[in-house]
Amino acid sequence: MTGRIITIAQQKGGSGKTTLAANLAVAFTRQGLRVALLDTDPQGSLGRWFMARAERLGDPGMALSTASAWGVGYETGKLAGDHDIVLVDTPPKADSDLRPALRGAQLVLVPVAMSQVDLWATEGVLDLARREGRPTMLILNRTRAGTKLNAEVAGKAAELDAGLAEAVLGNRVTFAETLGLGLGVLEAGRKSSAAAEVEALAQEVLAAV
Repeated sequence: MTGRIITIAQQKGGSGKTTLAANLAVAFTRQGLRVALLDTDPQGSLGRWFMARAERLGDPGMALSTASAWGVGYETGKLAGDHDIVLVDTPPKADSDLRPALRGAQLVLVPVAMSQVDLWATEGVLDLARREGRPTMLILNRTRAGTKLNAEVAGKAAELDAGLAEAVLGNRVTFAETLGLGLGVLEAGRKSSAAAEVEALAQEVLAAV
């Protein structure tokens, strides 16, 4: 059976794409799945996380490849032949270069940080995914429970023509701390709210693909 391809895309930089990719990868490997990462962002943040992970752990527990925009189709096809899940991290843009990363995906995850600007930025990605006939799932990131802004953004996200994950990721320092160490929050050595959020989201994403 060919592996499932999950592309993470968002037009706005700083939305949490790499953090999402890394933490889902860790969650999936801990469930016994064979995971591959494909970094198509020239900044290479996911690749740097992977190298930090390999240096810290020896065996990173997953595979990594890189590709430019137009090499994505070939690379994802190759990785999907040997892995259960392929997670594709993309640059912050919504133009024709993004389309190859969307085209082969069984699901497109769109992280949305808690601001109206971030919500506006989703429109371009959702439009491209719609043209490619790809299902999308919005993921609310850096949420602040109980705030007016949180409620407003969540409400408007629910009105968009896209799926909306029930699980959300809170505005927690541990996400940045563990990312810099080449780890996921599930590997922080303690049970935390962040870990519970990632586990819930990973189950929801798997159910969708």
